[in-house]
Amino acid sequence: MAEALMRDETMSGREIDSWLLPGLPDRITARELVRLRVREEVARFNATGGDVFRGLVRPAAATETPQGFKLPGRERVDWEAQADAACEAFGRNGFVMLTRDRQIDSLDELIDLRDDNEVSFIRLVPLVGG
Repeated sequence: MAEALMRDETMSGREIDSWLLPGLPDRITARELVRLRVREEVARFNATGGDVFRGLVRPAAATETPQGFKLPGRERVDWEAQADAACEAFGRNGFVMLTRDRQIDSLDELIDLRDDNEVSFIRLVPLVGG
């Protein structure tokens, strides 16, 4: 079993957050990695409580703040809905995934975690008027 370092970064390369995702197969598709990453971040949020979710994509009922995504009340987040939203966001260029030596272009692309065990996620911000 492998583990991967999940890194959230700004477009300028500044790290926002990072954490280890253990118990992964040595080779995994980008789609599976995104879904497992989202499942873990949602499980952490739901277990600890609070009203600000710091994750890859915004939950449907949340508003974006500088600290994360603020949820109305004490709402639990559905990991499967979040994982589906993350996969859709990747397809719309809502974020990019980078390994040490390349950009991941497709969710069907295989990542060999024996060689590329650090994956960066960079959320893209749409340009005004474009």
